[in-house]
Amino acid sequence: MTMPRQRGLTEQAADAAIDSACRLLRLPSIRNEFSDIADRAIKDQMTYRGFLAELLMAECDDRARRRSERRIKAAGFPREKSLRSFDFDANPNIDPATIHTLASCEWIKKSQPLCLIGDSGTGKSHMLIALGTEAAMKGYRVRYTLATKLVNELVEAADEKQLNKTIARYGRVDLLCIDELGYMELDRHGAELLFQVLTEREEKNSVAIASNESFGGWTKTFTDPRLCAAIVDRLTFNGTIIETGTDSYRLASTRARTEQPAQAG
Repeated sequence: MTMPRQRGLTEQAADAAIDSACRLLRLPSIRNEFSDIADRAIKDQMTYRGFLAELLMAECDDRARRRSERRIKAAGFPREKSLRSFDFDANPNIDPATIHTLASCEWIKKSQPLCLIGDSGTGKSHMLIALGTEAAMKGYRVRYTLATKLVNELVEAADEKQLNKTIARYGRVDLLCIDELGYMELDRHGAELLFQVLTEREEKNSVAIASNESFGGWTKTFTDPRLCAAIVDRLTFNGTIIETGTDSYRLASTRARTEQPAQAG
């Protein structure tokens, strides 16, 4: 039988009861913030409904933040990169309006691909990680991997009779980010396994890639011309292609930093 609740609790008893209830109901944000929100409610003369709304919104906002953090962590990004930290002035090849349109994630909603093509130091990986992070923050399941790492994982899975399971795992995420595609030559078996992953995702989930090779140079990575053409088709159909150029702004930035002390001297 449930005991009737006492009325007219002291402030100390009320705080203890709220703390206990929040622990039981798993409401950590309300437990941590209710005292400050209650003080603010008194100061701002909130209604009871207004006070309750503030408490519940604090919990909802914090849960959304924690979910975003979990999705970003699950994506496996090697480092933090954001659109805010990208220097668009340093690379005029990248159109800010195009990038901010991509940040809305409509292309992921439509299961379209994205290709970032350009030399080292032109911002491809930064953009890939930043747009992947934006997608994770908006609720999409994202996975980042290096092309060679993905192929090695697929080869091992095939050897261990786990290929279908591995391909299905990569097929489930909303956005698969493949970095450094084109840096190393892939044998026919590895290329075919990668093609299976792309086929699994075709028109169902988005793929974003970053490559230092133009599509014409991909025959160095995928030595079978027909397979190469099929992979390019999978990665470009109804997609967005951004050419980040050949001038490394990362190298230019390093040179500028080293030249400044020399000029000062």
